[in-house]
Amino acid sequence: MSTRMIPSRLRRLAAVSLACLALGACQMRGGPGDVTGSIGSSAGQPRGQAQWRAEETEWAKRYEANPKDRNAAFFYARALRALDKNAQALAILQGAVLVHTSDLELLGAYGRSLADNGRLKEADDVLSRAHTPERPDWRVLSAQGTVADQLGEHDRAQQIYQTALRLAPNEPTVMSNLGLSLALSKRLPEAERVLREAAATTGSDARVRQNLVLVLGLQGRFPEAEQLARQDMSPAEATATVAYLRRSVSQPNSWDMLRGSKGKAQAPRTAAPKSAPAEVASAPAD
Repeated sequence: MSTRMIPSRLRRLAAVSLACLALGACQMRGGPGDVTGSIGSSAGQPRGQAQWRAEETEWAKRYEANPKDRNAAFFYARALRALDKNAQALAILQGAVLVHTSDLELLGAYGRSLADNGRLKEADDVLSRAHTPERPDWRVLSAQGTVADQLGEHDRAQQIYQTALRLAPNEPTVMSNLGLSLALSKRLPEAERVLREAAATTGSDARVRQNLVLVLGLQGRFPEAEQLARQDMSPAEATATVAYLRRSVSQPNSWDMLRGSKGKAQAPRTAAPKSAPAEVASAPAD
């Protein structure tokens, strides 16, 4: 792993701690349901950049043939988000929701795309309308939580994650987002507990573990963080990553630095970990 790559990896880790991820997400990005996170991707979603580019090409043709095709807009935008073509994805989704005014899934994707583009207040409003009390959606709630965290409203974010967990108990992407929100509130022991529970839950992945690496590092437990990092990185990568984390958190303004990376999230997805939420998976976060 080159020296130049180290800050990028840590910026992704930091971004997860401020967003999310999962995205599914924390981060950490996770398809149309971003996770720290993450923030939620289905097993059938493409995972690598080459696959996402193939998705982009396939759906672009269908969208260009008929811009009012709901699925073409949805999946084309999803691929664009995964490839960090956020402005283009936003334009497509903005047009789609004007045509398909009652499609809550499209509205949720539009809200996430607004967040990708830093339009957080608008994203917060749109996501609040992307589900109803009669049809609550934990994925939308998780995305709402990551936006609230990016707005600095950590108490509200944590309440939203708790609501999401009542709908989807033990969902690791939401637990990961909650853990990182607690870390942002400097409640590090609680954050560690939640992230450890998330990492032990069926369905968790490397994004959750990398978020836990970050929280261990913030507590100064670098050998433990490096040991955990080696589960998903080569020994050299893990050593270099934790060395950079050690230097970063030793700075007097380390918390300000982490908060300052808020607008640079994306990721997570999710992630992430746009997870969530360290970006290990390649789908777009919630």
